[in-house]
Amino acid sequence: MTGPPHDAEKLNCVLKLAFNDDRSMYDEFCGLVQRAVPEAHAAVLRGSAITGTRFADGSPFDADGPGTSDLDLTLVGAEVLRYYTAFWIPGMHSKPLSDDDPDIAPELTPLRQQLMDMVRRPVNIQGTRDWVQHFRGDIMNQPYLTLFGTIQEL
Repeated sequence: MTGPPHDAEKLNCVLKLAFNDDRSMYDEFCGLVQRAVPEAHAAVLRGSAITGTRFADGSPFDADGPGTSDLDLTLVGAEVLRYYTAFWIPGMHSKPLSDDDPDIAPELTPLRQQLMDMVRRPVNIQGTRDWVQHFRGDIMNQPYLTLFGTIQEL
């Protein structure tokens, strides 16, 4: 791929790598997130599911075996931050609910488990303000795929 990937390319990559080319599973994933966290303005996937490679070492997605790469889900909007007790930037950008920090967003734990059961891989769920997502994705060119909604609080 030359230049940043377009939304169709990102979606195709995500479907292939994380959803076994099953669009209905992807749609169910998106719907579960939207129903569980209705105050999110948007939700995005970031990371190796979008790019096909790990940022840290350039290894391919699932290089360590099927289901070993995680999905990095970010819930976008000021109101989603109420779920979190640990932050990279207080009140702006949470740490991810993950195996490393499994207790920082207890209300989201059932959603995380449901999503992991669906995709059979780890799912990390982070919360961020719209402007932080805009900065990371659109200014710093960190690719992401919008699952639903729009980044609005700029």
